[in-house]
Amino acid sequence: MEYRFDFGAGEAEAGYTKVPAGTAYDKALGYGFEGGIVNERDRGGPDKLRGSFCIPVNASFLVDLPDGNYTVTVTMGDQIAPTTTTLKAGPNRMILHEAAASAGQFLVRSFTTNVNTGQLKLSFSGIAPRVNAVTIRPAPQATTIFLAGDSTVTDQETFPYAGWGQMLPLYLNAEVAVVNEAKSGRSSKSFLNEGRLQPILDRIKPKDFLFIQFGHNDEKTDEERATDPFTTYKQYLNVYIKEARERGAIPVLITPVQRRKFGADGKIIDTHGDYVTAMKELAAEENVPLIDLTASSTALYESMGDEPSKALFMWAYPGEFAAFPEGAKDDTHFQELGGIRIAGLVKDGIKELGLMPLCVYLRD
Repeated sequence: MEYRFDFGAGEAEAGYTKVPAGTAYDKALGYGFEGGIVNERDRGGPDKLRGSFCIPVNASFLVDLPDGNYTVTVTMGDQIAPTTTTLKAGPNRMILHEAAASAGQFLVRSFTTNVNTGQLKLSFSGIAPRVNAVTIRPAPQATTIFLAGDSTVTDQETFPYAGWGQMLPLYLNAEVAVVNEAKSGRSSKSFLNEGRLQPILDRIKPKDFLFIQFGHNDEKTDEERATDPFTTYKQYLNVYIKEARERGAIPVLITPVQRRKFGADGKIIDTHGDYVTAMKELAAEENVPLIDLTASSTALYESMGDEPSKALFMWAYPGEFAAFPEGAKDDTHFQELGGIRIAGLVKDGIKELGLMPLCVYLRD
């Protein structure tokens, strides 16, 4: 079944459901806006879809759907004013970042996203956001990338915190969906022991991908998380590899993203040590594709320098962000810019490996 929504004032385009600005989400209705401020305009014009629109400022449009992959096409624009729209899907997964259109220009963007809570959530923000129309259709054939990892990967909920996994959709076209099951504080051991791999295995299908990044918390000393690089760390990672392969999926190992720790010589001081070496050994032993995110993130930080690289991380002055009134000094976790840049390094790794078909599904 295909869902078609026409936003704003006036009559609906044929075959579309009209969604005025005042349409609050209602379970009986099965769709509507939540949060923020939503206004509308009707400019008339060549057709009803482009003539009218809603202006959703930090508002989300919710649609109740059965779980699965869906291809969503969004039309955004205004006949007389330039627009800038940021769009996130689900739990803060970045789809469009400050997508700009000139007056009279209409952007039509398609992407595929996964629904596993019975509801699709599209969140709009930006300097001058617009939404003219949204169509949604099932995409069971889409390739899915499942992510297993820690807080540097996960879908962070508190702005501007961001894991690279929630920014990865920016670099993928509508042939690919991302399911981010990464969880803060987990190691390769605790993620398994808590049963967090099983929901991935229940849904993964042949030719899907399982991206695996652990290391930050394997380095901790508590019994729940600690692993030894060349024994238990490799053993736990091998479980992910074998379970994915048993289901016809493709495992990809990703070395842990580097922390921001500069030495006096302006070079990054490595904090992951033998865990990176051990993962590379395992990749060679099991013939698993590997993206060396430790190396590429180190090169990124060093190219920027000590002070400028803080812009990638959760460094903030008091009062700079509402959620952090006293400021923050965090050299491990990213804000949105950092998540976007690190996801870009993962995209580069996919391209360098020639991972088919992912490497032909990449956006620049």
